[in-house]
Amino acid sequence: MTQDNKEIEHLRTIKSFVIRSGRMTLGQEKAFQDLWSLYGVEADEQIIDFNQLFPRSAQVILEIGFGMGDSLLEIAKNHPENNYLGIEVHKPGVGRLLANIHEHSLTNIKLMKFDAVEVLKKQIKDNSLSAVYLFFPDPWHKTRHQKRRIVKDEFIQLIRQKLVINGQFHIATDWEHYAKKILQAMQQASGFINCAHQDRAYQDSAKQNDDYIPRPDYRPKTKFERRGERLGHDVWDILFQKNSDIS
Repeated sequence: MTQDNKEIEHLRTIKSFVIRSGRMTLGQEKAFQDLWSLYGVEADEQIIDFNQLFPRSAQVILEIGFGMGDSLLEIAKNHPENNYLGIEVHKPGVGRLLANIHEHSLTNIKLMKFDAVEVLKKQIKDNSLSAVYLFFPDPWHKTRHQKRRIVKDEFIQLIRQKLVINGQFHIATDWEHYAKKILQAMQQASGFINCAHQDRAYQDSAKQNDDYIPRPDYRPKTKFERRGERLGHDVWDILFQKNSDIS
């Protein structure tokens, strides 16, 4: 392998996340032991068959990095007509959501604990997702860390590959600089259109130059977001729709 190829391979292995240490509660540990077989999906090389994974056929929405799972739980409760697949690497968050799914007797959520990029590449069928949610990804605000940011062209095109035609990619962030970078990357990406430019309702209430949308009703506010609002922080919602397949 040449030096150039070694450098390219190194860049490909840079992760957009760090698995942070965190102690699990006894309840979260018990949820893993008792409930993973019911709601968990193993990471392997097999394409996931959504018709077998969920008890009924419906459109499938993927959330990447659901944190402690409160938003995904509320979304799934409020929209039983959809099926949801959540991916998170933080084990306490997965354990908490497992317990909450069971407590609310939800059948439309399944969870994975793995690198979302690898899952997308190896286990998600092309043209199979109705939407992908990426809420509050790590902004990696220090310049030396920004290479870890997940929303880059390769990732955007991977999302496009997995979305159905007219499927949507919804990103929310509370870092204005990152919002501008995400918006720029999405605008430059082929195969997507900005929903803020297509929907009159979004246009009428969009911020700044119509590039962002107001928070949709389906995205609940997190405690973190409400606290930020009290401190005067803003949130930018970015919504793009796939309008063509990979050429």
